[in-house]
Amino acid sequence: MLIAQREGRRQQRHSAGWNPPQLTMPFFLVLLGACLVPAAAYPSGQVTVSCKDMLPRHGSHAPNPAPSPYELTAEKTIFHPGDQIKVTLSAPAPVAKPFNGFLIEARDAANLNGDVVGTFTLVNSATSQLLNCGPLQGSAVSHTSADKQTDVQVIWNAPKDAPRSVQFLATVVEHYSVYWAKIPGPVVSQSGGSPPPTLPSTTLAETTTPSELSAPFSSEGCGTSMSCFRDPEGCDPGSDAQCFFLSFANVGHAVQFQLSGPAEGYVSFALSFDKWMGNDDVYLCVQNGDIVDIDAAYAEGRTHPELAPKGVLTDAAWRLSDGNVQCRFRRDIHVPSDERRFDLNESFYIFLAHGAAESGAIRRHHRQPLISTKEKVICGTPENLAGSRSPLIIKFHGALMLSVWLTVVSTAVIVARYFKLDWASKTLFGQKVWFQVHRGLMTVAVLLTCAAFTLPFIYRGGWSKRAKAHAYLGCVVMVLAILQPLGAAFRPHPDSTRAVSVAAVVLGIQQQALLLASLACVGVIAGVLSWGLVAVLLLELHRRGLAKLGLLSCLFSLFHFSPLKICLAHLQPPTFHKCGTKHK
Repeated sequence: MLIAQREGRRQQRHSAGWNPPQLTMPFFLVLLGACLVPAAAYPSGQVTVSCKDMLPRHGSHAPNPAPSPYELTAEKTIFHPGDQIKVTLSAPAPVAKPFNGFLIEARDAANLNGDVVGTFTLVNSATSQLLNCGPLQGSAVSHTSADKQTDVQVIWNAPKDAPRSVQFLATVVEHYSVYWAKIPGPVVSQSGGSPPPTLPSTTLAETTTPSELSAPFSSEGCGTSMSCFRDPEGCDPGSDAQCFFLSFANVGHAVQFQLSGPAEGYVSFALSFDKWMGNDDVYLCVQNGDIVDIDAAYAEGRTHPELAPKGVLTDAAWRLSDGNVQCRFRRDIHVPSDERRFDLNESFYIFLAHGAAESGAIRRHHRQPLISTKEKVICGTPENLAGSRSPLIIKFHGALMLSVWLTVVSTAVIVARYFKLDWASKTLFGQKVWFQVHRGLMTVAVLLTCAAFTLPFIYRGGWSKRAKAHAYLGCVVMVLAILQPLGAAFRPHPDSTRAVSVAAVVLGIQQQALLLASLACVGVIAGVLSWGLVAVLLLELHRRGLAKLGLLSCLFSLFHFSPLKICLAHLQPPTFHKCGTKHK
């Protein structure tokens, strides 16, 4: 199924007339972190992926080899088909700590690696939930959240075709990196049945522990002996502590990757057939205390990446220094044993992301991932890759919003406030010049705001389910922009007794909308605001007759705008600034 989906995406990508959107989503880490919490890789308890081996997908963390401090008990040891038996998982104090996650199953005591036996009934649906392991519905029980627990009770329903003896098993997660897997519980036997034979004990498979790097990576060889993907472009991780760095080069039948970057918990990259998250091959280097866990994973949609079995990555090594996480590993070009590992002789977009981690569990990234501007064959010719954290369409969105509300609207306000008297007798197409200029600028502002507002929806294909404050504030700005011309259309004559109240409403609308747009590009805007403030103060002094300014000086000041001008204008009675009112 995965291979078919992957092939379909390839054909769609390369079909004539189809161009992938030139943007990315917070991938990843959306991708790498969308649903992550520090307690467990699956805080929701939907762990059907662990039904067979009962192992949580917690990176390179192996089950705790020490005896389990948790107890799994059954209320009786003899049963008949159709009976119900209460099973309890508990953390006896002070020996055991409360646990974050668990998985309970029942299996044939003579074949603990076989299929599950019977079904369960919940006692408390707030803390436990049923899972379907295989064709049986409700054949296992797990947690519902990462909340700590000390006691869980469930009811096991003995099937009619139950084996002579059944043993209960449990996996208990104390926290992300500490857990006990397949804890043997009590054995219950059918009435008149013989006890199960003694089974040989099993031992955990050996795992290779990554070694520690002795020196940081270097950009030497980028573009000649290895491909490099960096942010800032051209940086060297050996001398720049703020350098995000990914390199890869062919080593026989494998590819060696080097990943580095300043991060609170993890750095990661993903291989994708397009610039949208979903069905991506992911690689994680996660700080866990004083070591780094190095894992391959697969992200299906905007979900937690599912970690791959051990053995996919070889020659792994890591380094922690001055807030930087660095790791190196090799991966075969072809991994036929794991269909979720992409063939590295194909071309992919590359996502580079980082974020926080706690106890080895990653959280959602704080910053837009760096995405390559073009596809790259991983085992192809070495080159320096370029990328961007901001899609072009979103850059246009920001540029339009910023220019409209910092320049066009501010200019319209200044014209209406300070040039009304200077151009009192001048007309243009039957209306006073200041009014025509003011109205024209405000019309352009509304049209450009509408255009800028639609761009994120075009990019995302609709409303984002993960929309936050910025998106909602943008909607408010759009509504207020539409209300501007509506307010002007219904505004009474300046001499009307209702003029002041309506003017106050329009001014209030305008002020809120402009202030919302002043959140971005703080450094650049600060300079614009400072100069604009000086310009407005000079114009205000000129208007009050406290200073005489030449015409050129006044015109020059119009090219320096600031949302603070509106705030200063509002300090005066509303009759000084009646946007959208026709003056005769």
